[in-house]
Amino acid sequence: MTATTSLGRSANYDWLSGNSRLINLSGQLLGAHIAHAGLIMFWAGSITLLELSNLNPNVAISEQGLLLIPNLAGLGWGIGANGLVTDTYPYLVIAILHLVSSAVLGAGGLFHVFKGVANLNDGQARAVKFHYEWNDPQKMGFILGHHLIFLGVAALLFVGKATLWGGIYDSVVGNVRIISDPTLNPVPIFGYLVGLNDGVWNPLGMAAVNSLEDIVGGHIWVGVACIAGGAWHIVVPPMDWAKKALTYNGHAILSYSLAGVALMAFTSAYFVSFNDLAFPPEFYGMDRSFFAGVQSLLCVTFLGGHVWHALKGQAEANSLGVVSDSDRAKATAAGFVTLAIIVVSLVLLSGVGS
Repeated sequence: MTATTSLGRSANYDWLSGNSRLINLSGQLLGAHIAHAGLIMFWAGSITLLELSNLNPNVAISEQGLLLIPNLAGLGWGIGANGLVTDTYPYLVIAILHLVSSAVLGAGGLFHVFKGVANLNDGQARAVKFHYEWNDPQKMGFILGHHLIFLGVAALLFVGKATLWGGIYDSVVGNVRIISDPTLNPVPIFGYLVGLNDGVWNPLGMAAVNSLEDIVGGHIWVGVACIAGGAWHIVVPPMDWAKKALTYNGHAILSYSLAGVALMAFTSAYFVSFNDLAFPPEFYGMDRSFFAGVQSLLCVTFLGGHVWHALKGQAEANSLGVVSDSDRAKATAAGFVTLAIIVVSLVLLSGVGS
């Protein structure tokens, strides 16, 4: 007989409910999703305007305590030799575009919440195609596929900016340049995934990249892979092994997403700390420990959310509302493995830094 432990289904977690109130209302959950995107756009636009109002073009960006403009500068907007600001107009345009987008997304969110159908299954035309049931693997794959395509397009837009539309800032040469020959050879690109840089192992892994050609080439591979993977998931339903290995309910799907975001935050902490090519000192300064600390904190937060929702998902998958001790043991083991990876990585990174 398998031992089980209750996760406390009877406990009152109403204060944590949030969007879980809409978990079975695909139309209204879509509205909340769009509204959240609008809030993010509004934050980006408004903070960019705030930074622009305090920007001194005659002072290095790294000395002005800015958060968003350094990202725009890294993309080559309004920047000249040695990372000095030559034109602030692009920052104004980008800020306004984000604010306009936030208004459009906000209106879309309000429409889906107040005027649209609660469930997309009751809608018209193509809306019905995007109605989902959490326990329907094929529909989950269909929706995942569309997300992947959008991510792939975003990656290729970065490639376009670097190779066609003005170029990006290169801290090695101290100026903006067109990346005319991005690396397409898969050997060095995928070598970074296992820590290989020019055939030599480096504990920084992907953060060891030392060429903008490699960075842009990596985005080409990521963009193509995301679009191809998205098309695959739209057309081909999940395979039997995936149906057996994964849990299909709202909490479980969210837990998988949080795990992926946590991995990205962890990887980002590496890049922020040690890669001057992706985060030029002219814009972010030499000491980027604060930025790395924020990314690490986000990583831990997302990992905590992953574990919480994974356990909730397992409990929901069980009609008794309990989590087996074997699942709890797996979660504990995964936590120790994650902690070990973080500790080992910090040790390796301290050696690189010295």
